[in-house]
Amino acid sequence: MPDAPASEAVPNAPEAGSIEVEQVDGADDRIAARLADIFANVPSLSAVTVSVSEGVVSLTGTAPDAEAAARAESIAIGVDGVVTVENAIERDVSVNIGAGVGGLEDKLRDAWRMVPLVGFAVVVGLLIAGFGYLLASFRGLWTRIAPNVFLAELISSALRFIFVILAAVVALDMIGAGALMGAVLGGAGVIGVALGFAMRDTIENYVASLMLSLRQPFRANDHVVIEGQEGRVIRLTSRATIMMTLDGNHLRIPNSTVFKGTILNYTRNPQRRFDFVLGVDADDDAEAARCLGQETLGGLSFVLNNPAAEVRIVEVGDSNVVLRFLGWIDQREADFHKARSRSIAACKGALEDAGFALPEPIYRLRFDQRTASLPFENVSERPAPSPAPPPAPKAPKSPARSLEEEDVAPENEVERMVDAERQDAGEQKNDLLDSDRPVE
Repeated sequence: MPDAPASEAVPNAPEAGSIEVEQVDGADDRIAARLADIFANVPSLSAVTVSVSEGVVSLTGTAPDAEAAARAESIAIGVDGVVTVENAIERDVSVNIGAGVGGLEDKLRDAWRMVPLVGFAVVVGLLIAGFGYLLASFRGLWTRIAPNVFLAELISSALRFIFVILAAVVALDMIGAGALMGAVLGGAGVIGVALGFAMRDTIENYVASLMLSLRQPFRANDHVVIEGQEGRVIRLTSRATIMMTLDGNHLRIPNSTVFKGTILNYTRNPQRRFDFVLGVDADDDAEAARCLGQETLGGLSFVLNNPAAEVRIVEVGDSNVVLRFLGWIDQREADFHKARSRSIAACKGALEDAGFALPEPIYRLRFDQRTASLPFENVSERPAPSPAPPPAPKAPKSPARSLEEEDVAPENEVERMVDAERQDAGEQKNDLLDSDRPVE
């Protein structure tokens, strides 16, 4: 084997000139006795056996771990007269039941001595948590401070949570369990992050409920359209907006959808415009038809004068000129759909009575030389055509009713159902809509 480089250190190698040429009588026995006394007083090295020959120390026996074996070797090197150390200590893998039981007894004894301190820490923690629950129980105070019941309940829950965490921190700090306190807080943080990702939709809905309760985008019984869903608002809860459709069905929309969605409110402005189109013959005077239509629409009792009714020529079609009729109503006095229906009938009748034609679409068919010839039969062989049936009599028109007799009053059946629904006291206490707060 090649020699090691001179610059490379050899373990346990003595320094140059440190080994005496002559061995002192009895030196090996003194070294062995000294090391045996030292190891006997170190519990982890009590099973180590020492033998010395010519200054070379041989360590045998067992030690609890490699660290104890290395410690025995370093002690042996430090004794005067030792040339080198042969470390043959093995790790003790036997089970010492007595030592384990003794350690358990010591731990139980220490725990028993800490019982009064733990009891005092528990009492202090309970007092802190109890004070937090007492503070959170003042619902009347938080209701007066907070804008609504939902936010007051949120404040109460936050107070309880904060004081419980504070009680746990103080109690653990009193018994000196700082590491346990850090582990608990760290674990709580990790669990909180995991729950936040797992329940992000629920948390988003909860935050949206809070924002809607503060902003109040609509009132109870408002006629709204939310993300294409039309109806009247019954109530706003902590999770959903409850509506009644115009068909009388209940509809629950998550508050996160309501908060992020488009809200169309028909109730905020009582004035509402309706429109419809009619077409007159292309050969008729379109301007005269427009003036007549505007005069007729503006003369209806339920159509507002301000803003005034209007008729526009919007398109020239294939066989007619399209007129768009625009009229305004007060939704508190007239139903939107009834008013529009009566207006269409009145304007159509006025135009027809004035001689304006409302034609149907007309299509022209052209046959040229490129069109395949039709297989007509021989005229002489065809039977004589049967006489045409007499024209069917026109259906008599219903007698015209006076405009004053037209019933366009709004139908409030859905509104009445919503009012009846809101009379339920058990459900009404969960309503976050507040008529005393301004609407956004």
